[in-house]
Amino acid sequence: MFKKETYMARREQLRKDIGHGLIIIPGNHEAPCNYKDNTYWFRQDSTFLYFFGLQREDMVGVIDCDNGKDYIFANDYDIDDIIWTGPLPSVSELAASVGVANSGDIKALQAVCKEATGCGRRVHFLPPYRADIRADLADWLGLAYHAVNNYASMELILACVKQRSVKSAEEIEEIEKAIATAYNMHVGAMKLAMPGRYEYELAGFMEGEAWKGNGPVSFPIIMTVHGETLHNHGHNNRLEMGRMLVMDAGCETAMNYCSDITRSVPVGGKFNERQKAIYEIVLSANMEALRVTRPGITYKEVHQAASRKLAEGYKGLGILKGDVDDIVASGAHSLLMPHGLGHMMGLDVHDMENYGQINVGYDQDVRPSDQFGLSSLRFGRRMQPGFVVTDEPGCYFIPALIDKWHAEGTCKDFINFDELEKWKDFGGIRIEDDVLVTEDGARVLGKPIPKTVKEIEETIAS
Repeated sequence: MFKKETYMARREQLRKDIGHGLIIIPGNHEAPCNYKDNTYWFRQDSTFLYFFGLQREDMVGVIDCDNGKDYIFANDYDIDDIIWTGPLPSVSELAASVGVANSGDIKALQAVCKEATGCGRRVHFLPPYRADIRADLADWLGLAYHAVNNYASMELILACVKQRSVKSAEEIEEIEKAIATAYNMHVGAMKLAMPGRYEYELAGFMEGEAWKGNGPVSFPIIMTVHGETLHNHGHNNRLEMGRMLVMDAGCETAMNYCSDITRSVPVGGKFNERQKAIYEIVLSANMEALRVTRPGITYKEVHQAASRKLAEGYKGLGILKGDVDDIVASGAHSLLMPHGLGHMMGLDVHDMENYGQINVGYDQDVRPSDQFGLSSLRFGRRMQPGFVVTDEPGCYFIPALIDKWHAEGTCKDFINFDELEKWKDFGGIRIEDDVLVTEDGARVLGKPIPKTVKEIEETIAS
């Protein structure tokens, strides 16, 4: 945990921003995997972690905006639990460790909720993303289960987004710890990217390195020679010369701050002419995005700057044709990158996405596009110092999508489909860094992970 004053200051700021009523922030329960006592790895709710910092299951935090008090509610372990868990701190002791003076059991929470609703006080909660938490809120607040999300507080959503978007120095330090572990994950996997191995061997190595860094992976590892499938979680392919291997993986620290890094490497360690050509185009887009990122610019504009670099490169190869600005305006380049440039990152690998993507990635000034590709940009808002975002352009030759656009004549004035046909067996490439917006620009966080053609070839050769 951070020092208790950090959590006290966060809660006080939230209390000021909301101004009235009762704020309920449930932690997570354990979740059975295939029977009750065999649970998935416990992952605490990120909002609860941000404001209360405690990793124990079945806890609920309450912030009273009217009386200035904070509460932690949970049932203490009894002897039947302690037999299996060993001695653990009491709820009151855990509450005191994060600066909360008031605590009680779940019955006490139910009484607080009943009193608040009975008096007509405003009760603020976030839209639950788990069925068990939705059921809890329905029970505590006397709501119909199916109607719970209708009563979620937009005031609370926006206040949490405002506060969590700007990362403190201690948060940046935690994210860089996660990137330090990701360095070991990626560099080690690069050296294993040899013909004859299987994807699952490299994915297993990465997961082991994540645990050596004292945390799990931050999302299911993407490790595939079929990089044209954006989120390919299968790991059963055998590595062969001539294939590019996309490795998209990150980890969490013990405090659950995340990293998210992608590298694409040639199986066997040497880029061939075609691989190098596409890789350099994607790398130029990655570097252009970093160059233009700064406070005041929208990430939608950064996405478009990276898109122009991609379009320039594809035009040079004869895949696209016409004026580069016209290509980007038409969305023709999105045939080869049908996703957005990046997303926010912090306690969640897609930070705060449970609050509703539009509430995190957009605001009243910057709205989502309905254009193919650009419509998948998760984060388009104006940048501020302290934002942490991913910079992850890619190139994907997706045969089914190419065939669809060809048959329909989509963007035919800008796409040379005859030339594109020659690339349908290529696969894909993605390059991703975690970027901090600074006072006057941006920097890639953490120890540099090999990224240029020369660096990757030298790393694998070593």
